[in-house]
Amino acid sequence: MTKIKEVIVVEGKDDTKQIQRAVDADTYETNGSALNDQDLERLKKLQASRGLIVFTDPDFNGERLRKMIAAAIPGVKHAFIRRDQGVPTEAHGSLGVEHASSATIKAALAHLYTQAPTASATFTHQDLQGAGLTGNARARQRRERLGQLLGIGYGNGKQLVHRLNMFRITREQFINAVQQINREEENE
Repeated sequence: MTKIKEVIVVEGKDDTKQIQRAVDADTYETNGSALNDQDLERLKKLQASRGLIVFTDPDFNGERLRKMIAAAIPGVKHAFIRRDQGVPTEAHGSLGVEHASSATIKAALAHLYTQAPTASATFTHQDLQGAGLTGNARARQRRERLGQLLGIGYGNGKQLVHRLNMFRITREQFINAVQQINREEENE
């Protein structure tokens, strides 16, 4: 079983159980989407001593938590799963990491992104518009697929520009992903 040296930040105990089925790792449970000053101080200490991987649910609260941590603690790593990979198998339950397969968790942890401050914006809203990622009927699906291909999760137009720049996606990576989306749409 793969050993992860960093501490993985998750939302709850069910997330911890599922991650520990996939990899040998320590987790820090936030117990929801609220973080207090004590939590942030503990997370800062963990980042300094072992490093952190933020692995929150692919929903509004998970993204909110991810943003709070990233804003307070520079240099954290991020792991993402797609929304469709976190759907509960039973009628009840909410979208989350606890429903992801071990293979999905391992793949997400193998493709981490480290948040880096952006000196200057590489991507703009015009880039998204030119690539058909905003301003048309299929834009949402195209943004979702781009997030999957690049491993940075889904975002609306404004969030996607921010993520492309924050994770320092190269122009070449962006173009290759957009070309793949175009090929997939041609084959539909």
